[in-house]
Amino acid sequence: MNIFKFGGASLKNSDRFRQVSAIVGAHSANGILVVVSALGKTTNALEKIVASAISQTSFQQELNELISYHKQVCLELGLPDSTWEGVDQLFTELKNAAHQQSANDERYDRIVSFGELISSTLVAAYLLQQGFAVKWIDARDYIKTDDCFREGKILWNETEKCIKKLKGIENKVIVTQGFIGSTLSNQTTTLGREGSDFTAAIFASCLEATSVSIWKDVPGVMTADPKKIADAVVFDELPYKEAAEMTYYGASVIHPKTIKPLANKKIPLFVKCFLDPNLPGTKIHDCKIDKLPPLIVHKENQCLVSCKVVDYTFVDENQIGIIFQALAKLNLRINVMQNSAISFSFCIDYREDKTLKLVEVLSKNFEVYYNANLTLITIKNYDAKTSSEYRAMKGVILEQSSRSTLQVLVKG
Repeated sequence: MNIFKFGGASLKNSDRFRQVSAIVGAHSANGILVVVSALGKTTNALEKIVASAISQTSFQQELNELISYHKQVCLELGLPDSTWEGVDQLFTELKNAAHQQSANDERYDRIVSFGELISSTLVAAYLLQQGFAVKWIDARDYIKTDDCFREGKILWNETEKCIKKLKGIENKVIVTQGFIGSTLSNQTTTLGREGSDFTAAIFASCLEATSVSIWKDVPGVMTADPKKIADAVVFDELPYKEAAEMTYYGASVIHPKTIKPLANKKIPLFVKCFLDPNLPGTKIHDCKIDKLPPLIVHKENQCLVSCKVVDYTFVDENQIGIIFQALAKLNLRINVMQNSAISFSFCIDYREDKTLKLVEVLSKNFEVYYNANLTLITIKNYDAKTSSEYRAMKGVILEQSSRSTLQVLVKG
């Protein structure tokens, strides 16, 4: 069985649905499981609804716009009334979920999950209409997580038991949702933003799939974001380790957690071009490449936090332990860190609520400063040219290098 994942850009309108059908049709002979994201920018719209629900302000306009958008796609595809009735019922459940009181992160997962539930319903209905033997499944029945909402940790034993129940229906096109799972008590969780790639890898690992293909609107994994660097080129192939490091540093083409379960089972990952399926794309697998060109990753919306000791003692292991414990409790990950004699600085993804809570906690032991609206640029496999260029950039407030990696944190 092969696993295909289609992101929001691959499902943003009716023409893209037709392209999905053509791609599935060309590869479905040996069984295929299709993982889908929410349509277009639906998740962004749902996040606005979450914010309105938490602040107890009206979200009806955003909801109406989402309903109109999905209904238009449904009409353009000529799907039966029964399909829209099912989707409309999901929108009703979404509205009810938004009014249910709970912790913010729990409410986020409950609301945002409807993007994938709705999109998978439409994809399954369209593929069925095109003559495929289709089986729609709810990913929450198969992917089990802890109760760390917005960043659910996979309970692998329970998940594998559930997914292995799918063996026996490999002759159908199975359609399911990316990004979502559930706790053992059936509370909806999400796997982290853009987590549909990880979903595909989970199913692939548990089913021992032949391969995973992620369909993107780019020709493959590139040396940089072509929107930022015009002369970026496509990698023909990459070793698992190199791909994993790329995602760790923030390369958005693949979700960071995707590589490990595939590498463990030596399942190849293909990053393919949705707009031109005949392009070879990039193959990520167990291989060795002697010399790779510099890979440049921009990670925006960063925050630099600096903790200065208050009694002029040196920063030691105990003080660093206090900082790491606070980060762990808030489920925050360090992207780069640096210390001097009396201070310890680190860069994290900026989420206002968690950042302010972190500053509050650390201020009990340190003098704390933070700067937001920063961009972390990582140059993997840097050479003399890229080293000179990025170290000389304007607005660099932190720089760090190792034998193979250079990182600069830049204002704006």
